[in-house]
Amino acid sequence: MTTPDAAGREFWRGVLTAGGLTTVPRWTLDPGTRVAEHEAKLPEELVDALHRLADDLAVPLRSVLLAAHAKVLAALSGENDVTTGYVAAPTARPLPCRLTAEPDSWRALVLHTHRAESELLRHKDFPVDGLRRELGLPGPSSEAVFDPIGAGGELAPDAVLRVEVPRPGDPRTVRLRYRTDALDADSAARIVGYHLTALTLIAADPDAAHGRQSLLSAEERRFQLDGLAGPRRELPDRRFHELFEERVRAHPDALAAVRGDQRWTYRELNARANRLGRALLARGLGREGVVAVVTERNLDWAAAVLAIFKAGGVYLPVEPHFPADRIATMLSRAECGLVLTEPGSTAMLDRALDALPAVRALSVDAAYSEGHPDSDLGVGVAPDQLAYVYFTSGSTGEPKGAMCEHAGLLNHLYAKIDDLGIGEGQVVAQTAPQCFDISLWQLASALLTDGRTLLVEQDAILDVPRFVDTIALGRVNVLQVVPSYLDAVVSYLERHPRALPDLRCVSVTGEALKKELVQRWFAAQPGIRLVNAYGLTETSDDTNHEVMDRAPDSARIPLGAPISNVHIYVVDEHLSPVPLGAPGAIVFSGVCVGRGYVNDPERTRQAFMADPHHAGRRLYRGGDYGRWMPGGKLEFLGRQDTQVKIRGFRIEIGEVESALLRAPGVRDGAVVAVDGAGQGGRLVAFCSGRDTLEDGALRDRLGRSLPAYMVPSEFHWQESLPVTANGKVDRKALTALAARLGAPAPDAVTDGTEPDTVGADRDAPRTPTERRLAAVWAQVLGIPEHQVRRNDHFFDRGGTSLAAVRLAIALDRAVDIADLTRHPVLADLARVVDRGAEPRHAVLHTTGPPASS
Repeated sequence: MTTPDAAGREFWRGVLTAGGLTTVPRWTLDPGTRVAEHEAKLPEELVDALHRLADDLAVPLRSVLLAAHAKVLAALSGENDVTTGYVAAPTARPLPCRLTAEPDSWRALVLHTHRAESELLRHKDFPVDGLRRELGLPGPSSEAVFDPIGAGGELAPDAVLRVEVPRPGDPRTVRLRYRTDALDADSAARIVGYHLTALTLIAADPDAAHGRQSLLSAEERRFQLDGLAGPRRELPDRRFHELFEERVRAHPDALAAVRGDQRWTYRELNARANRLGRALLARGLGREGVVAVVTERNLDWAAAVLAIFKAGGVYLPVEPHFPADRIATMLSRAECGLVLTEPGSTAMLDRALDALPAVRALSVDAAYSEGHPDSDLGVGVAPDQLAYVYFTSGSTGEPKGAMCEHAGLLNHLYAKIDDLGIGEGQVVAQTAPQCFDISLWQLASALLTDGRTLLVEQDAILDVPRFVDTIALGRVNVLQVVPSYLDAVVSYLERHPRALPDLRCVSVTGEALKKELVQRWFAAQPGIRLVNAYGLTETSDDTNHEVMDRAPDSARIPLGAPISNVHIYVVDEHLSPVPLGAPGAIVFSGVCVGRGYVNDPERTRQAFMADPHHAGRRLYRGGDYGRWMPGGKLEFLGRQDTQVKIRGFRIEIGEVESALLRAPGVRDGAVVAVDGAGQGGRLVAFCSGRDTLEDGALRDRLGRSLPAYMVPSEFHWQESLPVTANGKVDRKALTALAARLGAPAPDAVTDGTEPDTVGADRDAPRTPTERRLAAVWAQVLGIPEHQVRRNDHFFDRGGTSLAAVRLAIALDRAVDIADLTRHPVLADLARVVDRGAEPRHAVLHTTGPPASS
């Protein structure tokens, strides 16, 4: 027979070890240091109705009130399972009360809540705090307290709010006590309002499905759906290329685009684009016909993009070095009939076209030589006509091509012009690869303002000192990079301070921007604004801009407010807005939303839909998770699915896993993303199978169908993969394992030397140069130093072009990118350094890893 103490211990052990913390979203622009109150009266008829419902269900009224409180906490926290402090006796500390909003109807919710409350009250005298200390568990698991007896008293130090209902002698009053450092008066009033709305809904129809019923007032709902939208901006009734043609007529001899020694005026760029456009029309290009461009990022690429727009076609960017299979998949899925290319960019394309005999390739040089007129084409293009298709990673193993229209493209260009300050004579750097959607605004925005586009050569991007020189000598005013590359630039500027007098604005996008990097940027360049840009390929690129002239006070860097003509909602699973400040899914509406995925109706149906809040608009739900902040800014909280961003490239884990499972010998496989040292994260693959394959063989196999940025940097073989209780791969366990495998050994030495036992390891770095190189490799690659061996290949260990840049900076150019490319094995690279000049060798011995690693 179980004793009362044993039963109480078992009950409270289950409550305390269930884990989780129910938090109350902060909402105040002016934090205070006091405890304030907000009171509201329950209508008499509502109280009577609640009493009748309680009698019908044979539960006390407090259980009905507690069920409403559980619903409110679930809405505020974004979690169905919540915990609140429960005041069971006037002088006792609140007890943790675990509740759930999972039951479908209000009636079921009240009954479930009553059972949980009754169980708690049965064991209310057990010494819970002592058990908590015995189990070594942290303090209270909720920031909210529910007081059903009107005990009053002080607000506990770890509580944000306390709901008291009913008040002694006044059963119709609900009182909320709250901390002003967390909530302002308006948010406190809203929370009380949520409780009243929940109680009203319970009384009105106890059998209604509460999951689809909103607690928000009509006023808050209007504010979220319209008041938080971007400002209204009238767009001209012309397309980007037509507005460019106007600038050509106004300033034909102004410089439009520069790459290296090549310099084209507006007249020259327009003329070449017109000749290419006519060559496309001569080959039968029709309205919304897809044209792929397979060239390097050069001036002919710029002319080709303009040509496609002018001819009424759809631009499809394809990087020349993509695997042939992926190129073929993109061309086939997009129903591409024409490809513009150039000598030196056709090796992979030619292999892809072997399987696509209907696709015709046209060299830009051949098109120029055909002698077409260079006057404007005059082809009519509507605002809702398709402008481009960008392929992103797909969870089914197939890439998906996001289709966006001219109106969305133009709206985004004007947002960049307005918020980044791109004006007449301004120079915008074009740095992004063609397959990255930001490459398009980098190319086009300056061409609408009589500005100039500077196409930065890839060799310069891979050499940070040269890149900084290029930005300075090119008098660049506006620049956009991914955070991991900005980290490399800041690391260089910290070592080699210099003024950048022409640079006015740096935009950062593609990965979560960390506050530490923002602080370092403003320490290095206090007069240059930083813009955190956020958006998705499916939403015509960026939809939010957070413009900063200093590091913000908040712990996270906000995404900023929506740009012009863009509506953003934070919603629940039913697309209903969640309370202000609460976490939810970020969804997009308005001119920014694209048309869907090309020839992919199922995945289009899953992500694109009619906006239920504004008739006639499309809505896109992409899987990002966030919350509104006071002041109308959006905060990013993470992903809801298995999509990640690595070095700015969006990757569907499922596509990588699909390729992994196709590899011979792999019976089961899973891929997780883990943080990397300043590289924006890395992919780690786990495999099981009868025969263990060499990492190099697996990497080569995946590289045949995936771009390099999608190939995992690490492969780990397991006898079997861990699974959850329902038989699915336990990704949390694998992520934790990946982190452990990437952590330094307990006895690892961090001062650049090795333990004495290393000498016995024939594969360990031997010479002083090898050991110092290994220390920097470990920092740059985000792996433990003891795992770096002298015969390791830099790129096989997960090294990327960006990692190579960071390595060169860390070594203060004791080696350069060319050295690393020719000698990627650590021991070979050390010999190169040792054969070098003495000053260069000395630098290696005195330079440690970059401070930002």
